[in-house]
Amino acid sequence: MHSKAVLTQTEVSLIVQAARAEAQRNQWAVTIAVADDGGHPLALERLDGCAPVSAYIATEKARTAALGRRESKAYEDMINGGRTAFLSVPVLSATLEGGVPIHVAGQVVGAIGVSGVKPEQDAQIARAGAAALAHLSEPT
Repeated sequence: MHSKAVLTQTEVSLIVQAARAEAQRNQWAVTIAVADDGGHPLALERLDGCAPVSAYIATEKARTAALGRRESKAYEDMINGGRTAFLSVPVLSATLEGGVPIHVAGQVVGAIGVSGVKPEQDAQIARAGAAALAHLSEPT
């Protein structure tokens, strides 16, 4: 039987703090969502001034990245590249840039989704959040 890391509230808080710091450093009003490896929400924070709809979109971006085990942008690229049938895939409803999986010891343990600014800015914030646990993937 295999073992794997699981996100606790300690790690989730670190992820949200790192993402929030990146957003605030750039003065971007966004929503940050963190999900476990099954796409279930663990945290949601909507910064002041961010549109309410971003809470839904950020959560779905996190779910998409967690379940797909890849950045949500990969699906956006696939669809924009002509594979429009992918729009009918069940469960993955936010096939937009801004969802990033969180890796620990070579395994996906969850994902972060960000919504509220330009797609590449959402992704920048999400990557900053995911990087908060980079030290856990280093060899001991």
